[in-house]
Amino acid sequence: MSDEVEPGRVRVRLDLSYDGAEFSGWAKQRERRTVQGELEAALRTVTRSGETYELTVAGRTDAGVHARGQVAHVDLPAELWAEHGERLLRRLAGRLPKDVRVWRAAEAPYGFNARFSAIWRRYAYRVTDHPGGVDPLLRGHVLWHDWALDVDAMNAASRALLGEHDFAAYCKRREGATTIRTLQELSWVRDADGIVTATVRADAFCHNMVRSLVGALLFVGDGHRPVDWPGKVLAAGVRDSAVHVVRPHGLTLEEVGYPADDRLMARNLEARNRRTLPGAGCC
Repeated sequence: MSDEVEPGRVRVRLDLSYDGAEFSGWAKQRERRTVQGELEAALRTVTRSGETYELTVAGRTDAGVHARGQVAHVDLPAELWAEHGERLLRRLAGRLPKDVRVWRAAEAPYGFNARFSAIWRRYAYRVTDHPGGVDPLLRGHVLWHDWALDVDAMNAASRALLGEHDFAAYCKRREGATTIRTLQELSWVRDADGIVTATVRADAFCHNMVRSLVGALLFVGDGHRPVDWPGKVLAAGVRDSAVHVVRPHGLTLEEVGYPADDRLMARNLEARNRRTLPGAGCC
């Protein structure tokens, strides 16, 4: 499938961040406030366009999920980009609501696609087990878990989940979508303030995957489940009612990784192929 930019248009990469608390996720919805909806409306206004230019994003975040390092692209008419490109950031800053910001807008290299060219996405999930609860200044970004957490046990349980697997047990299924993913990193660290942060990096994520993994590992950390339980759930390949999808506000998309410019188009095309595990049958 080709991803050539239409003649007369320029593909622009946007790097942005947002506080997801008041958004119904990334994707545009009728009569609901979304990040995509706000950005497309702001672009239309500041460029004085009669047309809405649709954004493509690296990872669609759910309602309540934040982003520090989100990436999107938009194909704009070349004359419009030439007229507004240099002043676009300042104009967007004046038009966008305060819970979403674009930090960079630049012409993308050949073959770049914010979604399909990405080779990994990195999320962080933050939780505290302090008996007094969450610092009020952090309450919109940190989950309170009312049980003491053993970070070493959580890291031990996480190791069984690394690599390429079918994560059907940790995903909300979507018709026609694969649940095979390569989990590249899953680690837990407690900082000096007692905040426990999970770093979760994969080539891509299926719906609710990070929050389901976190939910399972919190049960290991607080002693409700043994260290080998998350791996057994993964191997079973079906949703386990004991795996809770934790609340979204602790989750932040931190960064999206891309290959070198000369590999962008190849990755773009490769990522569109439906995945199967080695040795899997066709049916």
